[in-house]
Amino acid sequence: MQMPTQSDVVLLLQLAELESLARQADSVQQLTFHIANDAHPLLRYRQALVFDVRPPAWHLLNISGLVSIDEQSPYVVWLGHARKWLRERLESGEPQWITQEDAALASDVVRSGWEEWWPNGAWALPLRSRAGQVQGWVVFLLDEVPGAGAGIAMSRLTQAWGYHWEMLARRERDVSWLWGSRTRRIAIAAAVLILLMPVRQSALAPAEVTSLDLQMVSAPIEGVVKEVHVRPNQTVKAGQPLFSLDDTTLSHRLEVASQAVAVADAELLAARQNAFRSDDSKAQLTTLQSRAEERRAELESIRSQLQRQTVVAPRDGVAVFADINDWLGKPVVTGERIMQLANPDRPAMLIHLPVADALTLDVGAPVSLFLTVRPLQPLSGKLIETSYQAALTPDGVPSYRLRADIENGDPQHARIGLKGTARIKGGWSVLAYEILRRPLATLRAWTGI
Repeated sequence: MQMPTQSDVVLLLQLAELESLARQADSVQQLTFHIANDAHPLLRYRQALVFDVRPPAWHLLNISGLVSIDEQSPYVVWLGHARKWLRERLESGEPQWITQEDAALASDVVRSGWEEWWPNGAWALPLRSRAGQVQGWVVFLLDEVPGAGAGIAMSRLTQAWGYHWEMLARRERDVSWLWGSRTRRIAIAAAVLILLMPVRQSALAPAEVTSLDLQMVSAPIEGVVKEVHVRPNQTVKAGQPLFSLDDTTLSHRLEVASQAVAVADAELLAARQNAFRSDDSKAQLTTLQSRAEERRAELESIRSQLQRQTVVAPRDGVAVFADINDWLGKPVVTGERIMQLANPDRPAMLIHLPVADALTLDVGAPVSLFLTVRPLQPLSGKLIETSYQAALTPDGVPSYRLRADIENGDPQHARIGLKGTARIKGGWSVLAYEILRRPLATLRAWTGI
């Protein structure tokens, strides 16, 4: 028996290594990368190209020495013309050695590209499945015809590559069978229909129950709040005291003014008595009388202010304000609002719509208020008032103030002061726009586009 030569041993080791690398591939793309690059020690080729022959046309999967294929490069563009010629040339499905002379009948583009980029010959080997169907082609660009030993080795190697290609392609089909061409088209069509489904624009915003008939109760004069006689959201009657201002300063001024009036009256009386005997006293009568009237008017003004130290309810209603402790001891100026007097028989919604959630809203838009105490029984109404300028809420959020009436509210359920979340409905739109509206607005705010 003839002993194998050293070159035979090296060849067997190279074949074993290449088959091992093929078994380690996890995808067809990874396998074709191995085919294009790792067979160089065996053939010493200039370049290797791997094509997928799945219809409708050949597809270039890998080029040796390149991690990715630039579809715009001149060489890859030329390969697009060359592979059409190769497809016609290799219709038989058998291995072929193709030379530059064989391309004489090809187009001018193919011939000129061969002269510029390819060597003298190209060895095309089919990669078949177990059933004999060609799955792909590997084309090795060589300077000379491969020897008989290389032909035998590559025949075995292409069988192994074809087998692994078939197994990997089948596994990929098994994993992605749900995303086949027909199923994918159906899924895309369904997604487009869903995204184009008409939906009504809506926004959620914090809201509270208030009244359509509100009357402001303000400080009649400057002073310091001494006492608040009612509790927040307490029902009051007309004439009932609401709050009082501190009267210490006015009481002292009243005493001083009373003394000033007494002095002015005494000076006037003395001048009148002396007027019969002295012309100077007679001349001072007009001045002293005017001074006495001025002191008396000042006294009446102070008394009037003292009478207004306690503010009473001008009508029946509900006293609306936040907290008694917010006002006790606080200095106020004339006209500063202390509380509001609301009519409980005309409830309404006061909504603070954040600027980020703003919609195009018209008067009459439907509104639902989900109260915190009754989340399953919303109050319904329609928008009756919108503000055109945003203002900061107590929480520091820029918001628009909206007001809506309440159609199904009774005094027990729509009690003034209750809070919740309002859902405001705007015009009609499509689902895709509603999904992308906030991200697009944020992107535009960041980029300024």
